[in-house]
Amino acid sequence: MSEIRGVLVVLAVLGLAVCSILTLGPATRKFVAGDPNYYVTRQAVYLVVGLVLMAGLSRVDYARLRNLTYPIYAALIVSILAVLALGHESALGAQRSIEFPLFSFQSSEIGKVLLIVALSAFVVDRSRRLRDLDTTARVLLAALVPAMLVIAQPDLGSGLVYMTIAFMLLFVAGTSWKQLVGLIALVAISGTIVLVAAPAAGVQVLKTYEVERLTAFLHPTSNFQEIKEKEAKTGEPDPVYQQLESKIAIGSGQKTGRGSNSTQIEGNYVPEDDTDFVFAAVGEQYGFVGAAFVLSLYALLIWRTLRILTMSKDLFGSLVAAGILAMLMFQVFVNVGMAVGIMPITGVTLPLMSYGGSSVITTLLAVGLLQSIYIQARASQAHKGHVVRH
Repeated sequence: MSEIRGVLVVLAVLGLAVCSILTLGPATRKFVAGDPNYYVTRQAVYLVVGLVLMAGLSRVDYARLRNLTYPIYAALIVSILAVLALGHESALGAQRSIEFPLFSFQSSEIGKVLLIVALSAFVVDRSRRLRDLDTTARVLLAALVPAMLVIAQPDLGSGLVYMTIAFMLLFVAGTSWKQLVGLIALVAISGTIVLVAAPAAGVQVLKTYEVERLTAFLHPTSNFQEIKEKEAKTGEPDPVYQQLESKIAIGSGQKTGRGSNSTQIEGNYVPEDDTDFVFAAVGEQYGFVGAAFVLSLYALLIWRTLRILTMSKDLFGSLVAAGILAMLMFQVFVNVGMAVGIMPITGVTLPLMSYGGSSVITTLLAVGLLQSIYIQARASQAHKGHVVRH
């Protein structure tokens, strides 16, 4: 039984990989003239490379990484600074990746795993002072520095993931409730200042389109004429339009999907239906059944991650698993919430489903760490002569 449950994570990953290929095929076939399989082929390569790395990392004792706290954290900061200095600039001024001949490197994605490992090791080093305010402040500062750097790219979604990871690690480590509640209050106050108070005083902390993406779900509309007029004035895609078309696509899929008749997706009415809004492509092509199946795979992956967290042989392993759990839960909840119109548009990808090498490989590296924690936990229990309970 333990062997069967040990491969459930791998089965969930493989299931999501297949779903990604099946979804991206129809959604991207018109993106590159003369090569309908361009994106699918590249995604398949990313998945294969990621699976190989995942298998390799699962055989490495994760505990060895604890001794590399500062080199790993330094690699995180340097990689983000490299993107800021050498990165490719998109149409809206975002500078999130370094372009290479065969792929693009997005440090904010790989940085999620690096941050999880570095912060986990740092927390373990201060295990005797976990409830001290000084420890909480240091952990938050260590997460805030790379978060602010990626937000400056701008990549608000990854910045939020970084802070969510830090909060989860503090929670699992046993930080006092007073400090955690204080952090939540601080986040609420900061958000109010950035989105309301600062603009009212004439200070624009975020770019206009970033504010609109964050607040689009608060004022939905079905008036396409109003949206077109606004886009004509600003010259930028309207985030309200993105969520409206996404909801139309998901709704039109009904129970079992429209398959080859998916006009919203194949007609390119849904912006970024291969990345940020890939769940809209799932909804229209495969309907409620397909969407429920994808979400069930995520539920399986998250459940096993939580179980591995409790099985870990040491605090370091539990914290690494907790960081990965936070990363997966936040990204799935926010991305699906964006697609159905109940969450802000933050540019968070859907793990293993969204197109992109950095995102796919990062998630598979995280799963490799989970498998390493699981294998080491079983080995430790076997050595002690006990049976691992599931």
